Amino acid sequence: MLDLILTQTLNGLASASSLFLVASGLSIIFGVTRIVNFAHGSLYMLGAYLGWTLVAWLGPASPLGFWGGVVLAALLVAGIGALIEIAILRRIYPAPELFQLLATFGVVLMIQDIALAVWGPEDKLGPRAPGFRSFVILFDSRFPSYELLLIAIGPAVLALLWFLFRKTRWGTLVRAATQDREMVGALGVNQRLLFTSVFAFGAGLAGLGGALQLPREAATLHMDLSMIAEVFVVVVVGGLGSVAGAYLAAVLIGVLHAFGILIFPKITLVLVFLVMAVVLVVKPYGLLGRRPAGQPRATAVEPLLRPADRATKRAGLLALLLLAALPLAAPDSLLLILTELLIFTLFAASLHFMMGPGGLASFGHAAYFGLGAYGAALAVKWLGAPMEPALLFAPFLAGIAGVVFGWFCVRLSGVYLAMLTLAFAQIAWATAFQWVELTGGDNGILGVWPSAWAVSKTAFYYLALAICAACVLLLRVMIFSPLGYGLRAARDNALRAEAIGIDTMRVQWAAFAIAALAAGVAGGLFAFFKGSVFPTYLAIPRSVDALLMVLLGGVQTVSGPIVGAFAYAGLSEQLAKLTLYWRFALGLAIVLLVMLFPRGLVGGFLAWRERLGPGAGAR
Repeated sequence: MLDLILTQTLNGLASASSLFLVASGLSIIFGVTRIVNFAHGSLYMLGAYLGWTLVAWLGPASPLGFWGGVVLAALLVAGIGALIEIAILRRIYPAPELFQLLATFGVVLMIQDIALAVWGPEDKLGPRAPGFRSFVILFDSRFPSYELLLIAIGPAVLALLWFLFRKTRWGTLVRAATQDREMVGALGVNQRLLFTSVFAFGAGLAGLGGALQLPREAATLHMDLSMIAEVFVVVVVGGLGSVAGAYLAAVLIGVLHAFGILIFPKITLVLVFLVMAVVLVVKPYGLLGRRPAGQPRATAVEPLLRPADRATKRAGLLALLLLAALPLAAPDSLLLILTELLIFTLFAASLHFMMGPGGLASFGHAAYFGLGAYGAALAVKWLGAPMEPALLFAPFLAGIAGVVFGWFCVRLSGVYLAMLTLAFAQIAWATAFQWVELTGGDNGILGVWPSAWAVSKTAFYYLALAICAACVLLLRVMIFSPLGYGLRAARDNALRAEAIGIDTMRVQWAAFAIAALAAGVAGGLFAFFKGSVFPTYLAIPRSVDALLMVLLGGVQTVSGPIVGAFAYAGLSEQLAKLTLYWRFALGLAIVLLVMLFPRGLVGGFLAWRERLGPGAGAR
């Protein structure tokens, strides 16, 4: 028993060192630049692929060849990080933080297809490290010597980082920029050079972590997203910007995961995010994180949301009439695409209701979309209900989740709130994935078909159009209701809002519940549209899709999510048909749109119209 405990503890510490290398780089980058770098997992993946190539080229049998390849891979990734910062991020620092996140996600898509083109779709098995190919005997158990090396690397890197940040001028500037980067710039420090060096340094740590993983696991095209999810957990649990907190959280997560496989095999997938949820509820700023000093500085002046003018209303009515008339001439294939776009429009509008007037960013909005889909599917499978009552059960289940999750989430703000929504979404996804008796697990629930009158593509299209249009209009009405104005007051200045009698927490909680209900309606329609439901409906990529739609259209515009949904989903659909490397094209399009339209497509159009003449507002 003792040897099992020791072995699992050592396995957890080895995984913790790997997590810490990547998480420390992300924490340093966020501390200085305030960018939640979604592409950090891609830099980790590049480190693994470049390490595999360089080690093979230099000779994996010799220590110089292996360790030289690992170090060169880290340096190359650092250079790639510097290039990303100079070419893309430097140009959008004045933009809102969520648009910077959107740009880094575009980089993720580009790097995925670059790796596919260079290294192919096959997994790349790395060589074993020279001098660490054997094992040691610990209490009659064999333990790989390379794992012991990784355990030692974690504290060694932590000590080097401490020395770097405490005993060097560059480290002092980094710590100063973490506290007040505007003041650092006012003192004459070259902020551009500092930001580039910090981003390159963090990228190099991610690349080093990827290259060191080669003897443990193969380099794959999917290792970026799997790693970034765990790294986000480590950084948030430890406290954003705290390197020591990142190490403490990495050890906690690594050891818990190692023992969780043995003790709680049923909740292995959810254990990491459950820990993050508990920590954020008890300590909102992480284990070693600190409350931000003072009020956050505004980086961009957002336009005031105003009701639509007559021209905008006419354009919306014309678009609705055009959608209603399309089935008279459109082929069935186009109707299928439009039906999906309508459902995604409602999904995006539901997220916008929280983000636009409320300022409540969510990284886990797919939880309500997926729960709505499962609500409809479970009503059909277990209750034998037809489509009509099943569509009512969909928002009911999603709304309950919105009420429960929202009660915890509204107690946080900013990135911490967004990460707690991600934790709850992953808990819901893992439940759907592992509760096989109820949900079918990875096999999903099949046979979720519409009623006889809605089986035809045209009839279901009109059903989706009627429900989605009604829900979107209802959300628009609520934005300009007392609830919507209360949300905006809480977003812009919570202290003043509370001083005039607005219960900001209750208003934001109501926004969570309403957004969850609307997303549940979209999920229920999607279940009957596809005829099946799978756990992927609740997964992180689905939440990212909703976030991209809202940001591309424009957060501070009511029509933004509608335009963003059609732009993003339609562009993805067409690019996937045109080229094998559609992710690169889509990522490049996203990056260019963020750089050209930092307020989104609709926001950019309104800004252009305001320059032509007065009286135009955000709609």
